[in-house]
Amino acid sequence: MRKFLVVLDDSRECLNAIRFASMRAAHTGGGVEVLAVIEPEEFNHWIGVGNIMREEARERIEAHFQVFAKWMRDKQGVDPELVIREGEPVPEIMAQVLDDPEIGVLVLGAGTDKGGPGPLVTQLTKNAGSLPIPITIVPGDMSKERLEAVT
Repeated sequence: MRKFLVVLDDSRECLNAIRFASMRAAHTGGGVEVLAVIEPEEFNHWIGVGNIMREEARERIEAHFQVFAKWMRDKQGVDPELVIREGEPVPEIMAQVLDDPEIGVLVLGAGTDKGGPGPLVTQLTKNAGSLPIPITIVPGDMSKERLEAVT
């Protein structure tokens, strides 16, 4: 089954990327894989404190994922899977794409502020030529109605 890979982070545009991925998966018989990356600089403390912070980050990610997963199951009939990796976001996203041959499309949300589309979109589009799959970039301010129309 072809899967849409979407990155779960604290950005506003993440919501539209998740919506788009789940709608496309529902319409095409695909799946959704949600990737969350825990960045290493969050744990530059003593080992014990770092371990506690890492576990708290995982719990926060899983709680956040459950909200989106419930919506995907209830509204789109898609049962997403969660993958949590630790490291720098772009290399971990690239590694996940290479590690899972069922991933067919990487879906990213583009930021809407004047600072540009966001660091993930900027960095990953520079590496797009080396990815074995296409990237879909979803505007962060696209309405639900427009998302439904294009999926």
